[in-house]
Amino acid sequence: MQEFINSLMRETGLDQTRIEKAIGIFLGLIRSQGGDQAAVSEVLTKIPGAEALLAQHSTGLMGQMQGGMMGGPLVAISKLNGAGINNEHAKTIAVSLLAHAKLHAGEALLRRAASNIPGLGGYL
Repeated sequence: MQEFINSLMRETGLDQTRIEKAIGIFLGLIRSQGGDQAAVSEVLTKIPGAEALLAQHSTGLMGQMQGGMMGGPLVAISKLNGAGINNEHAKTIAVSLLAHAKLHAGEALLRRAASNIPGLGGYL
């Protein structure tokens, strides 16, 4: 995971804390809004370091992200912006995270887990 975080730091110019927070928020969004929860769990276990970042950076977000189909993505955007991560950086991180997840979990499993999430599904 550290190599992936370093890559995102170089690409976005953001510091490690913000990158880790963004990854945790996006993973929290997948966990709370993912369609096939068995697939979500499997994806999260296949991405090295995912569970640790989720535990560290999405605490308190899970209940907020449960609020309907668009509630989760809107809460995630708000939390990202509040952490000093603009929409351009958020998109870069999300797209890179999905590619990283595909690499570790496979595209079919990732689609089952996250394709129904507004704003993320189009990047699968």
